[in-house]
Amino acid sequence: MADEQKQDKQRVPTGQPQSPLAGYLIWMLLLFLAFSYWTTSRQEETGQKLSYTEFKEKVRAGEVESVTLSGEQITGRFVGADTYPVPRGEDRAAVEFRTTKPPVEDPDLIPLLEDRNVEINAEPVPRDNWTPLLISLMPLLLIIGLLWFAGRAMQARIGGGGTTGPFGFGKSRARRFERGESNVTFEDVAGLENAKRDLREIADYLKDPGHYRELGAKIPKGILLMGPPGTGKTLMAKALAGESDVPFFSISGSEFIEMFVGVGASRVRDMFASAKKEAPAIIFIDEIDSVGRARGTGLGGGHDEREQTLNQILGEMDGFDPHEAVVVIAATNRPDVLDAALMRPGRFDRKITVDLPDKKARLAILKTHSRHTPLGEDVDLERLAALTVGFSGADLENMINEAALLAGRDDRAEVDMERMLKARDRVVLGSEREMVISEEEKELIAYHESGHALAASLLPHADPLDKATIVPRGRSLGATEQIPEEERHSLRASYLYDRIGVMLGGRVAEQVVFGEVSSGAESDLKQATSLAQHMVGQWGMSKRLGPVAFRRGEEHVFLGREIAQQKDFSEHTAQVIDEEVGELISGIEKKVRDLLEKHRNQLDALASALLEKETLEAAEIQAIIHSARQHDT
Repeated sequence: MADEQKQDKQRVPTGQPQSPLAGYLIWMLLLFLAFSYWTTSRQEETGQKLSYTEFKEKVRAGEVESVTLSGEQITGRFVGADTYPVPRGEDRAAVEFRTTKPPVEDPDLIPLLEDRNVEINAEPVPRDNWTPLLISLMPLLLIIGLLWFAGRAMQARIGGGGTTGPFGFGKSRARRFERGESNVTFEDVAGLENAKRDLREIADYLKDPGHYRELGAKIPKGILLMGPPGTGKTLMAKALAGESDVPFFSISGSEFIEMFVGVGASRVRDMFASAKKEAPAIIFIDEIDSVGRARGTGLGGGHDEREQTLNQILGEMDGFDPHEAVVVIAATNRPDVLDAALMRPGRFDRKITVDLPDKKARLAILKTHSRHTPLGEDVDLERLAALTVGFSGADLENMINEAALLAGRDDRAEVDMERMLKARDRVVLGSEREMVISEEEKELIAYHESGHALAASLLPHADPLDKATIVPRGRSLGATEQIPEEERHSLRASYLYDRIGVMLGGRVAEQVVFGEVSSGAESDLKQATSLAQHMVGQWGMSKRLGPVAFRRGEEHVFLGREIAQQKDFSEHTAQVIDEEVGELISGIEKKVRDLLEKHRNQLDALASALLEKETLEAAEIQAIIHSARQHDT
């Protein structure tokens, strides 16, 4: 996968022009505010600005002829203002003045003015009549605006147009990448060679559609990328856009859905219309299962916003011209829940599975993500690739980042193998927890993990051990790790029996040593029961039931679907399945108990070593078991 994510430059495709009424309303409000401000400040401030002290001194000196009192404001004229000539262009400050009364009442002012024979005038304080009027009109203007917006939205929906609703809800939320903006190419995608090969011909078609049309070839309308989370489906779509050098519209399926019915369908119409104008173009819908789930599922079915959005997507894909160079790419990790109409040829003609990377691909991904990380000489990427079975590309990228963070925290210039292994443990098991555990409980945990480790070492078809630890990590108080020697795609019955045996090893060790069991085996029992149910009910590994598969135990993602489905087996068969699952687990448990009782000295030796060191690597575990075996002989 690519080690760097390019910054998304977003632009929403433009829809139909808006009516100018909203702009007129805004301008009217601004004019009201401006006029109100003008009316409150319409009196021109003329004359010389005096302090209140200066004003009283000039009154005492007999230089003031008249004053006008208006609230806190005092304006007036000096003596001789009527005869004083004011030349053109000079300020009126030569003959007039203004000042402000202090907030404290001055009882000496009026007597002083009367004593100096100053003419006293009084004017009312100017009142702002427009501001109260504007405040009273604001609710009415808001109601009118909301009614207009709602009417526009209703008219757009009834008319069937793809115009926008309130606040632009009907517009497509797709992020648009211009030609050349996506710098991700297939060279930045490590592994996934088959998927890249299938997508390269789509890129070639978009680059030169005329060549393929001469051969009578039609571009697939839709490509569905299926695979677990973190395997690079979104990255593959970006790489296709970068290779094709065409406009790229990217959106998540959940972005179509809003609380207003019909908005999702409107957004679909707007997005497809924008893509057709830009053809050749690519539309990428991530997590399409959020809108593309099977219709009419669950109790009562339903005709809701999600189903209308799905219907619009189906209609738009059917409306493509055979030679219209617009490709729809969708990604999902749940293809089993998609609607059958969406999966048929003519909509999604090509389905590409993006699997978890194998060892060779994991090595390539590790090299890609560590290009800009200084690695120590002891870092063995091939060993890391072998130790990361089941990791997705996102998990591997996270592991490299965790190792770099650990190295930075320890103030190291390089990332060594020790930090890489710690980062792997952190990704798999979680961070270490500091817990106060009593010696008695610590001994119980040590024997529990020793039971897992000893069962994994003695059972012939179990995966090889990697380590055992009693250090609390994540939600567990201890852990025993196994690393498969090879990628397993088909599981044999002998391997599954021993796998359940390893799961039960911890609980059995508690029974053998302490004579009772604890709640620490809860997770082990859940995994063992689930695996046994699959073996009996779906994989035909029960002699009593024979080669028959039952739908019992399958996951249903829709509320009520399992209630509506007709059972294809009787209650007696259900009872037989329960009995077979119980007998299978009980038989494996008895086998493991006999094995641990026979090798009790090795179990005690492993528990003692775990109590002393807390973590044992595979080589140490094998050495302890071999030493205890020699001591027995």
